[in-house]
Amino acid sequence: MKKVFLIIFLIVIIAIAGIAGYLKFALPNVEPAPDLTITVTPERIKHGEYLANHVAVCMDCHSTRDWSRFTGPLLPGTLGKGGEYFGREVGFPGSFYSKNITPENLGTWTDGEIFRTITTGVDKNGNALFPVMPYSHYGKMDKEDVYDIIAYLRQLPLIKSDIPQRSIDFPMNFILNTIPANAVPLERPAKTDLVNYGHYIVTIAACIECHTQVKKGQIIPELAYSGGREFQMPNGTVRSANITPDAETGLGNWTEDAFIARFKAYTDSANIAQLAVNRVNTIMPWSMYAGMDTADLKAVYAYLKTISPIKNKVEHFQLQTK
Repeated sequence: MKKVFLIIFLIVIIAIAGIAGYLKFALPNVEPAPDLTITVTPERIKHGEYLANHVAVCMDCHSTRDWSRFTGPLLPGTLGKGGEYFGREVGFPGSFYSKNITPENLGTWTDGEIFRTITTGVDKNGNALFPVMPYSHYGKMDKEDVYDIIAYLRQLPLIKSDIPQRSIDFPMNFILNTIPANAVPLERPAKTDLVNYGHYIVTIAACIECHTQVKKGQIIPELAYSGGREFQMPNGTVRSANITPDAETGLGNWTEDAFIARFKAYTDSANIAQLAVNRVNTIMPWSMYAGMDTADLKAVYAYLKTISPIKNKVEHFQLQTK
């Protein structure tokens, strides 16, 4: 009988080791980086700058934010330097740092390697990225838009920065490799197709990620865009807004003009005040979204008005009490 138990035990151990080995070494399983050479033009750079700073807001995480001011605007001279920290203190399964995406780091990468990283979450060396970078949404971006972002990154001023190595807790160090997937790019709709174009902008901006509550790290689809997702800040908690068209707790009674004005309020840096000691900051990069084209904001508004309203009253800021 003992021999039978020993055999069963060994089979279980071998099976576990096999699964662990597969998760660790056979994954992530995405297509190789494409053979790609992007022709850098002033038009590509300009549009890529717009997308990276005001729509997909790549620079939000890959620069240094001034958290002493409301909305944490970017510090001048830090565009793309990386080093933003995402750690256990705020609920992450380990310690993660955004990468330097200036030519200091990406200078040895091919355009195809950058493309694969942005759209699948697998870097030059085959490592899976933690999805604080919303690559599942970037993978739905029109290829031409991704090309424009890459063209923009290529001409960023070179900045040297010392980025610490990440540390991943168990079992996320195995699970992480299962997350990346091949991109399924969309074709960017015409701007005249207001609702569908707005849906495209909302998708590549990954609005659903912050504006939806999560369970075990996964968004809850039936609560899409209804807000209430919590983000821990040094002195309290901030919760995302309900952006469904619910009349009482969402955007139902907002006019298009009011919606646009909310974004444009931070166009002037003078409106970004020093943060009071008794005020919780927000991770929402208002100062970056303020640069979004008014036409694009109108499209976003038009799309959000078409989604299902969900009643969910959100207390946006909760100061930590000692």
